[in-house]
Amino acid sequence: MHLTEIYDQYYQKVRKFILHTVRNEWVADDLVQETFIRINHNLDNVRDAARLQAWIFRIAHNICRDYFRRQGKTANLGLEEISPEPALARAPTSQKELEQGQMRKCVFGLVNLLPESLRSVIILSDISEFSQREIAEILGITVENVKIRLHRARKKLKALLEEHCVFEVDERNVLTCQPETPSGYNLFIKPSGS
Repeated sequence: MHLTEIYDQYYQKVRKFILHTVRNEWVADDLVQETFIRINHNLDNVRDAARLQAWIFRIAHNICRDYFRRQGKTANLGLEEISPEPALARAPTSQKELEQGQMRKCVFGLVNLLPESLRSVIILSDISEFSQREIAEILGITVENVKIRLHRARKKLKALLEEHCVFEVDERNVLTCQPETPSGYNLFIKPSGS
């Protein structure tokens, strides 16, 4: 497979993964470029085309880890730097879209508070939609370890949601987030002491 084919097939997925990992569009663009440069330099070493996707995402994951090491960051990223998804930048066309956008914003903001080992596995599983076997290959860990990390990540994320987000069931019996608080974070957080 040539680099142009790989780029065409994987660019959006790689960018989505990196963007959700680093939460900064400028940094993500640089790291995506670095990922494809490294892919190009090492493409001749790929022996098994069936493992190409895992190899590509392992490179992307390692580049993100290297970035965090250089920055001295492990868990607390700038929550205000980007919207969780580019689609959220558009004005919502309905109340339902607004509510879904608020919920995503709250959840994605709190994913950043997870330790890197848990954040990576939840992004690969729940955002990039990789199987547990694929995640194990990307991260270089066992499938059993992926299951353990996913369980811990979801448990910790649930606790963070209960601690920080205000959820209500409205008159339509729909779960919603309360409006943003003046906390400085770009997510919906309970005011202190509530």
